[in-house]
Amino acid sequence: MRKISLMRRIAAAPFKFRTFSKKQRMLLNWWHKDKKYHDMDGIIADGAIRSGKTVAMVLSFVVWAMVTFSGENFIMAGKTVGSFRRNVLAPLKSMMISRGYDLEDLRSENLLTITRNGVTNYFYIFGGKDEASQDLVQGITAAGCYLDEVALMPETFVDQATGRLSVEGSKMWFNCNPRGPLHWFKLHWIDQRGRKRLLYLHFTMEDNLSLSAKVKDRYKRMYGGVFYLRYIKGLWAVAEGLIYTSFSDVNLYDDDSRPAALYSTSVRTIAVDYGTTNPCVFLDIRDDGRDIWVDNEWRWDSRSEEAMRSGAPNMTDAQYADAMEAFMGPAAADQCMIVVDPSAKSFITELRQRGFYVKEGDNDVLDGIRDVSSLFYRQRLHIHRRCTGLIAELKSYVWDDKAAEKGDEKPVKMQDHGPDALRYYSNTVLPDWRKTAA
Repeated sequence: MRKISLMRRIAAAPFKFRTFSKKQRMLLNWWHKDKKYHDMDGIIADGAIRSGKTVAMVLSFVVWAMVTFSGENFIMAGKTVGSFRRNVLAPLKSMMISRGYDLEDLRSENLLTITRNGVTNYFYIFGGKDEASQDLVQGITAAGCYLDEVALMPETFVDQATGRLSVEGSKMWFNCNPRGPLHWFKLHWIDQRGRKRLLYLHFTMEDNLSLSAKVKDRYKRMYGGVFYLRYIKGLWAVAEGLIYTSFSDVNLYDDDSRPAALYSTSVRTIAVDYGTTNPCVFLDIRDDGRDIWVDNEWRWDSRSEEAMRSGAPNMTDAQYADAMEAFMGPAAADQCMIVVDPSAKSFITELRQRGFYVKEGDNDVLDGIRDVSSLFYRQRLHIHRRCTGLIAELKSYVWDDKAAEKGDEKPVKMQDHGPDALRYYSNTVLPDWRKTAA
């Protein structure tokens, strides 16, 4: 194995790095033959957000691959290919090019070919978002794998990816933020790291020397409750009890406290949680570029007394679309996007046939809950007091204790219709920078 000076190469990077922390240097160099842990079979880096683990890890992974092998295949994966390309591959490509590596990115094949000094290796990019993802990596023989945000992947995908490492000297690289204490990755990998011969490094924001005190303080003010423990403290903390602990009367407003120019200066979206036997909820949401205002709601519960008295409690898609037209008001169809529960295919079709601009909602539950919780905590999300159904649901929206006992995290599926619509909105409409802006 050729020994190289990572510090010298990093100094030429286009990024504005400060001195690397002790843990980052360890992450960069642990595999060198003269290092104490070089014969370990892999490494796990977990901990807080913005702690500097991802950039150091992926750079170290690729340099290790290029120094150790030639002509081999490697697995790189994120929750989705898109998220991996955005969060990991983009900065990696810039760093490698600045260090004299030649890269060819075949997006159609999700294959990154890297060459330097006569050495060429092949890095295949995968998404590990669901159980079916394991089929994607079957058949490949690899010399190493780098799994980014591994705690967001199903265990079957991780088992399949690590099971492809049959090349002599292959190693595993795992990176993640914490989830619950009974999560399969903690139980089967972190807690068994000794038996599996894995180096474990736990990161906090103090391990990222490029973050100023002001930036670290801003991130600390973004989260509350279990999300603070996980994303700031970097702990594998349990999610229990009330979900939106940061939601309170301070997040409520009425006509008198509504911004005077809200209707004329904001972007309007209707978020929908669809139901036939379960309640159907429309939320009228305004975005003024800084804050989010849930200004009105409409809901129909086929099991309510009002519905029973109507003689036709179960509304059709056409009736729901009529209700949408009335809720939005005249001439609103071409001025407003509707974000709908992705399972409501027939209702989406009905709305589109009437000329509405409809987008299927992103139904990532935990990401949505985290982002909505952060918006409440930072007082960037406001609910009009007339949205009594939504307010009542937010105050009773709780984690499922029975699911938690099995290492799963999800809300109790009761009184969750308004909160679900909020998640669709946050996941689908708001860009990431809006979810984290001070």
